[in-house]
Amino acid sequence: MSRSLPRCPEPQKPQDPAVTPVLLDIGTGEEEPALRADAARNRARLLDAAARLVAEHGAAGVTMEAVAAAAKVGKGTVFRRFGDRTGLLNALLDHSERKFQAAFLNGEPPMGPGAPPVERLRAFGCAALRRAADDLELQLAAEPCPDRRYLAPARRARHAHVVMLLRQAVPDADSELLAQTLMGYLEPALIHHLTRQCRMPMERLQAGWCDLVDRITRTAPGQ
Repeated sequence: MSRSLPRCPEPQKPQDPAVTPVLLDIGTGEEEPALRADAARNRARLLDAAARLVAEHGAAGVTMEAVAAAAKVGKGTVFRRFGDRTGLLNALLDHSERKFQAAFLNGEPPMGPGAPPVERLRAFGCAALRRAADDLELQLAAEPCPDRRYLAPARRARHAHVVMLLRQAVPDADSELLAQTLMGYLEPALIHHLTRQCRMPMERLQAGWCDLVDRITRTAPGQ
């Protein structure tokens, strides 16, 4: 006798679309609110050493041991400051991610406030694609393991932003799930496959993003 499958839970009711996500760090989240001057100098020293290793050997050359040797400190110091290799690589990406978050949260339109939500979505994705392509190797190396990937502060901030814009553009939709669909288009692994393995130009990826946004939001191209 066959058993019926359990029903999927009903989508949650949309929350207030006026809620705006706040700027988030993408580091380990374990750092002191305000580092002492000597701790801040040590952190900068470690990041400088890691950046040199990336420039000389690529992201694959960045290990906790290599950074400790380049900075002339014990390996335990690197682990205490960044937690693990993913935390270290995320800290390297932190500066550019902060600038990107500031641009889509508080920057000039069309990506920042002041433009219609669909226009902001188009601009957000095109900028995210460009940023991923610029730091692709480092972003791939910094990808968290599956149980942490969707909880990373930077991804949560981006997802919350896309959810907010979708709620404004298509208030009757399940914006949280649609946002995950859109975010999947911006995954570094997919961008690597399309640009490096399939040799697709960035212009095609950006046009595809805008087409996807228009279809999801039921917007005519160019509007």
